[in-house]
Amino acid sequence: MMDQTADVMNNLASNDNSQVDFCNLLNKPVEIYLFVDPLCPDCWSFEPYIKKLAMEYGCYFKLRTIVTGKSTEMNIPTLNRTKSHSSWRKVSKRTGMNCDDEFESSPVSSPILSSLAIKAAELQGQRLGTKYLRKLREYLFLDRQNISDEDVLIEVAEKVNLDVEEFKKDLHSKTAKKALKCDIHVAREMEVEQTPAMVMFNREKEEDGLKVCGLYNYDTYIRALYEVMDRKPRPSVKPELIDFLNHFEFVASKEVSVVFDWSEEKTEKELKKLQLSRNVERFPVKHGTFWKYITQDN
Repeated sequence: MMDQTADVMNNLASNDNSQVDFCNLLNKPVEIYLFVDPLCPDCWSFEPYIKKLAMEYGCYFKLRTIVTGKSTEMNIPTLNRTKSHSSWRKVSKRTGMNCDDEFESSPVSSPILSSLAIKAAELQGQRLGTKYLRKLREYLFLDRQNISDEDVLIEVAEKVNLDVEEFKKDLHSKTAKKALKCDIHVAREMEVEQTPAMVMFNREKEEDGLKVCGLYNYDTYIRALYEVMDRKPRPSVKPELIDFLNHFEFVASKEVSVVFDWSEEKTEKELKKLQLSRNVERFPVKHGTFWKYITQDN
């Protein structure tokens, strides 16, 4: 079992939403476009499902994240304080993914700059771009930071080990703006008007893609994948919990529960074991708990 887990983790790549690929297939039959708005709490709450999908079926698809959303396209601060308090609170209670709503004013002053920062990070590689998107949303939904403040954007770049000087140059570059315009164009071409959304294509067939818009239960996305593939592939063996935490570094209890198909009680029990052995550190948040992997000294 240990050798199998090691093989699985050795094949980690940038194909999830800190995207993992637990197989090493060169010709994956499915291409998935994932449309996200970095300011959207439902997109943030989709994190557990895309992690699980990538770990179980990442052998069969290549994932491309598209940054879109009305706040990005129109460059307007959509996080009205009163409205956001209510909607963020409802999303937290419904999904179990924390959206801290205790902010004094709108935490985002220029939504388009947040999106440009993601594209600037992607210029240093898709994997780093994905890590940047994740950390950026942690700053927003956990820490109530203004993720359109340039100092905050640079701090996030430092946290995920980007080349900060390159990031600063790229943030206001024509290249980043062109990349964002391309994402918005793809969303319009595929008629995506709601986030999160997934459009799945079978690369081996000349057929229209299958589109799923909105936040549903995990089985909905699995059925869509089966339909696009025209078969029911066997899911990959999941890694050990400690290896999962080592790879993702900072995860919610909800993410662990969804990925491993555990109850809240089982999830808490397993994570507490790792806490007692000093493998993880617990971070309580307003709506739930996050866990940080502790790197072991050699």
